[in-house]
Amino acid sequence: MEHAHAHHEHDAHHQHHDSDHGGQGTGHGHGKASWAVAAKATLHCLTGCAIGEVLGMVIGTALGWGNVATTILAIVLAFFFGYALTLRGILAAGVDLRTAVRVALAADTLSIAVMELIDNGVIALWPGAMDAHLADALFWIVLAISLALAFVVTTPVNKWLIGRGKGHAVVHRYHR
Repeated sequence: MEHAHAHHEHDAHHQHHDSDHGGQGTGHGHGKASWAVAAKATLHCLTGCAIGEVLGMVIGTALGWGNVATTILAIVLAFFFGYALTLRGILAAGVDLRTAVRVALAADTLSIAVMELIDNGVIALWPGAMDAHLADALFWIVLAISLALAFVVTTPVNKWLIGRGKGHAVVHRYHR
C-alpha cells in the first residue's frame, strides 16, 4: 500500500519550551535569537509534524488510500499535532483557549508550512519513495532524510522569526 509520506516537522511550530533559557536570546523582543533557541523551537515543531505525518501515513496505508489522499491526511495531522504541542504549553501557562489558539497559529504556521514543504517535496521527488510501503526500508530512510533536511531549512526561518519577536517568540511571552 502507498504511504504518501507526509512527515514534516511541524517545525517551526511548537517552540514553547524555550522559556527555560532565561530570556537570553529567546527573541522575547526584537533582536537576535540564538541558534540553540531556534534549533530547540524547530525540534519541537518537527516532533509534532513527524507524529502527524507518520500517523497520517499509517492511517492512509491501513485504509488503502492512494498517495495524494494519504499525503493530504499526513499534512493535516502534522499541522494538528504541531499546533497541539504548542497549545499544550500555552494552556499550561493559564492562558484561555481562544488566546492560546491565536498564539499557536501565529507562532507555528510558517514553521510548519516550511517543514511540510521541504519534507513532502523530498519524498515526492525521491525516486520510488512515493510508492514505498511502511514495511520498506526506503520509506523510512527517505522519511528520515526528509525530516533532517526540513529541520536544517526550518531552523534559520525560526531564528529569523524569533529574532523579530515573531514565531516562537510570541509563545515565550506566556512562559515564566
